[in-house]
Amino acid sequence: MLIAIVDIANLLLSIVTWIIIGQVILSWLFAFNVLNTSSHGVRTFAVAIDRVTAPLYRPIRRILPDFGGIDFSPLVILILIQIIKKLLAGVVLQYYGVG
Repeated sequence: MLIAIVDIANLLLSIVTWIIIGQVILSWLFAFNVLNTSSHGVRTFAVAIDRVTAPLYRPIRRILPDFGGIDFSPLVILILIQIIKKLLAGVVLQYYGVG
């Protein structure tokens, strides 16, 4: 049962990781004018991803200082996700033992 819960948590964390990576790439494409921001479909997709990631970034942005236009909150969240995944793996190993 514990392994199933940890597997589901890992899956959800992986999905969040890919959403954050997609949002970062999308923001770069907007910054370098590769994507047209006046396109309704692109703008709707960007707003949807921003609504998903904004609650994750907000607490980190309050803590981090201003780096002059560079947002490190996605990197911090990705690092925290990896730490949580390692902790979950450690819980499974401790509960079921090594081997």
